[in-house]
Amino acid sequence: MTNPAYTALRAELRRGLAPWTGPAVALTLLVTLWGKAPQWQGSWGETQSQLHSAAGLLAGPLVAAAACWQGGREHRRRTAELLLSVPRSRLAQATTAATPIALWAAAGYLLALGVAFAATAPYTGAGSPSVSIVATDLGFLLSVGFVGFVVGRLVRWRLIAPVLAVCAYVVLGFPGYLNSEARFLSPAQAVALEVSVPVWWFAPVLVAWTGGIAVSVLLAYAARRRYLAVVPLVLAIAAGTLVVHTGADLFRDDPAMARRVCSEAGPGTPQICVNASDAPVLPQMSEALAGMFSRLEGVPGAPTRYVDTQSGPKDGEAGLAYVMRGWGITRNRLTDPRGYASDTALTLVNRDCQAGPPGKDRKKEAERVARTTDAVISWLTGEDSKWYADSRYLARLKTMPDADRKVWLGRFLATPQRCTPAEVPVL
Repeated sequence: MTNPAYTALRAELRRGLAPWTGPAVALTLLVTLWGKAPQWQGSWGETQSQLHSAAGLLAGPLVAAAACWQGGREHRRRTAELLLSVPRSRLAQATTAATPIALWAAAGYLLALGVAFAATAPYTGAGSPSVSIVATDLGFLLSVGFVGFVVGRLVRWRLIAPVLAVCAYVVLGFPGYLNSEARFLSPAQAVALEVSVPVWWFAPVLVAWTGGIAVSVLLAYAARRRYLAVVPLVLAIAAGTLVVHTGADLFRDDPAMARRVCSEAGPGTPQICVNASDAPVLPQMSEALAGMFSRLEGVPGAPTRYVDTQSGPKDGEAGLAYVMRGWGITRNRLTDPRGYASDTALTLVNRDCQAGPPGKDRKKEAERVARTTDAVISWLTGEDSKWYADSRYLARLKTMPDADRKVWLGRFLATPQRCTPAEVPVL
């Protein structure tokens, strides 16, 4: 004998607004991600960060509005009183009517997730996707669907669905502007998954927070013993308290991302060490810096190792230029090798001399140091000066005998925090 509840659910899954919810969620997420594809392709963490934010801020209000419209269906059809004659309980009726929206929303999210992961997989280095984030996103979409449905049942105003979507967007997005740890209660809170991972209990607690609220609302609306709604509400409050108390410690540094990957250092060639996520780009970085390394060969005190700035250069190490995925690195390709070499050279020789030394000639002396620094950067990268046309300082550096130039560069690199001609060997 066929179960009546199963038959009703199957019918609801195939008719009305529910089947359109899944494609709408998937399309919303994929269109949003498509515009930022260069930024997230190549990193599991960045892919999930973008998808997580879009699911919270965009898909969440969309699902709430769809479920709200579904909930008001009987009011619009004037069949609300007819439901009272149905032998099934009010809770069973509400659950059967709300579940299709929630399930289709989850299916739409999973479709977008699969497409995004398929687009990311060919370009990934270290790390792996986070199951916890997937679970919390799904839990949120399911929960907001049930809450939206109850709002639709209770409020008969025809415009309540779009108004609810706007309100949900504001409520979900506003905590992101707070400095309080309460911002982590929002399922749309931005997280830096490219360098961190959630703690092991993240998913159960966040699902208890959003799911507890949803179950409490549903029971308060439809259960015969409405006082039972207190139980999931208490669970949600306990989970929310734990989230607020933990705050930023909900995420810890990803050991896979913190790991360094280094190039092989040949004779006279410095070693390059980068974050594991940038390992696929390491050969391109080495190629971009090859010219600078050849010019520094034999210079006394020249660095023998260059590390990414996030790792923090130590004694004897120099910092590499900082590159952002989506700007400096796109789909594991270094988009501007010349700019990368120039920025790395700037990182090597840069000094903050804006204030200059005391005295009436401080501006002139600071400019001499700045012009000398610019000449060194231009010579190291083999490019013309960006700031000073026909730089005589660069011309002097180029005409130096090779041996004298190496000695002079060694002296220049040995004064990284000096800013006066008396301390810096200016040209």
